[in-house]
Amino acid sequence: MKKKEINITVELDEQNIPENIIWNATDMQGMDRAECRAMLLSLWDAKQKDTLRLDLWTKTMTVDEMKIFFHQTLLTMADTLKNSTNEEAMAGDMKDFCEYFAEKMKIKA
Repeated sequence: MKKKEINITVELDEQNIPENIIWNATDMQGMDRAECRAMLLSLWDAKQKDTLRLDLWTKTMTVDEMKIFFHQTLLTMADTLKNSTNEEAMAGDMKDFCEYFAEKMKIKA
């Protein structure tokens, strides 16, 4: 069986607020680690029929960056819905919402 690993390290300040989020994966090309300012991790628990979440952002993440991050994440979710379920109409509706979201958040998409 083939195996890959993804590791996430979160460095916290004295108040347990994330200062740095560092991740690496066994198949990263040309680098041994990467840093980011925010992450949204969702895991499906099939036994409980529930989604487990871990949402983190560093104290250096700006509000404007968070708006863009959410916009891009929503677009990606629409693509994932289409690719995993063939629900093209609903994925299209989600992308329409993403346009609305970008407009209301004053994001240049």
